[in-house]
Amino acid sequence: MKLIRTGAILKVVGVLLIIVGFVQGLCIPVSFYFETGHESDFISSVLLNSLAGGLLFFWSGRQDQTVKKREGYLIVLLAWIALWISSALPYLLSGVFGSITDIFFESMSGLSTTGATILEDIEAVPEDILLWRSFTQWLGAMGFIVLTVALLPIIGIGGIELFVAEAPGPTSEKLHPRIKDTAKALWKIYLGMTLVLFPLLYYGGMNWYDALNHALTTMATGGFSTKNESAAFFSPQLQYIMVVFMFLSGVNFSLHYLALRGRFRQVFQSDELKVYFGLVVVMSLVVFGLVYQQGNYTVGGSFRIALFQIVSTITTTGFVVADYTAWSPLLTVMFFVLLFSGASAGSTSGGIKLIRHTVMIKNSILEFKRLLHPRAMIRLKINKKIVPPRVMTHVMVFYILYIGTFMLGTLLLILTGVEIETSMGAVATSISNVGPGIGEVGPVHTFAGLNSAAKWILAWIMLIGRLEIFTVFIILTPFFWRYN
Repeated sequence: MKLIRTGAILKVVGVLLIIVGFVQGLCIPVSFYFETGHESDFISSVLLNSLAGGLLFFWSGRQDQTVKKREGYLIVLLAWIALWISSALPYLLSGVFGSITDIFFESMSGLSTTGATILEDIEAVPEDILLWRSFTQWLGAMGFIVLTVALLPIIGIGGIELFVAEAPGPTSEKLHPRIKDTAKALWKIYLGMTLVLFPLLYYGGMNWYDALNHALTTMATGGFSTKNESAAFFSPQLQYIMVVFMFLSGVNFSLHYLALRGRFRQVFQSDELKVYFGLVVVMSLVVFGLVYQQGNYTVGGSFRIALFQIVSTITTTGFVVADYTAWSPLLTVMFFVLLFSGASAGSTSGGIKLIRHTVMIKNSILEFKRLLHPRAMIRLKINKKIVPPRVMTHVMVFYILYIGTFMLGTLLLILTGVEIETSMGAVATSISNVGPGIGEVGPVHTFAGLNSAAKWILAWIMLIGRLEIFTVFIILTPFFWRYN
């Protein structure tokens, strides 16, 4: 049995903690500006994370720092747990949250871009704490690991295995031959879109503070807001701007890269993009018709609300402009099902991802054809390319693990005393990293009323969902540790 190379693990986690400390430092000027009194809390967080990161970085020394598959998966999981703890420091030191459970629930909800919150009066929370809360989603969305991959060659570690462990979806096509360039390209696009969204929100009517927070959490498809009413607080004009960028954030970022390079033919040939666009259009029109039929909104209002809630749910952003659970039982069921959809692989959204749904549906249809023509070679194709059997197996196993995790999580929540509808809604929205669910964790409710055991279970489910199941479960298998 080969020993796990701890040098690479220590160095990567160390760098990530230093990055967290740096970003927490960006909140210090906001503390002074709004006179929140939490300046010392953020300074302490910066020092603690920087010190811990520095010690791990130098402690790694000259150990073997080659990252193979085992180290890649282990680094991702351990890094996220380390980030979970380090991101909670400002919450812990500020005393804003009532308990350790609430602190770690909010921290994981941010990093996983779930957007579920235990805050019942968001507008009473200090501005610097809310800004850090938004930063956790912005950083967690693309993945701290992808950011670190761009830095790994600088600190002497090769990063291809890390990117494979972190990258969402059944496939991970390279944009460049070098993984460092891939990570940098993704982050430049992500940062650039955020910098475009911020002035649009500001000149659209938000103050600079709200515009900054919502630019961060919209691009992250995270859904944390500075307002108790979420996106419903803002004007229709601002809501439409948010819809556009939520949709763009749900597109595979490799397609953004191709579009910037002028390769539009490849962009429009994407089967997943076609499914994504079609699903948004069809579901928005269906919900629009059902909402308008109730007579509570105008034509324009019905369309805007339907479009916003559909895009917010499919992209797993979780912003809210209306309580869809109050519309009708049919619409409640529809939105519950959409919690599992997700947008594109390679985007900042959570959920199962539409490429997996597309593969499963296409293969199911082809199976009928195979039954009629058992001797024929009928291959499944995505983007005009044959899908290898290994990918099909991967997708099917993912479905089994995903649904199994949902069922087990629901059972565990019921055992803690949470009623069944709320349990199903809470687990579904947590594993898909959406935010609002159904029942007592619906669009106009928070997770504050859940018991401590339920919150801890949901926090771990958020992590499992964010790391797309395999990264966590593979470490629990005995052959992971018996690798030769």
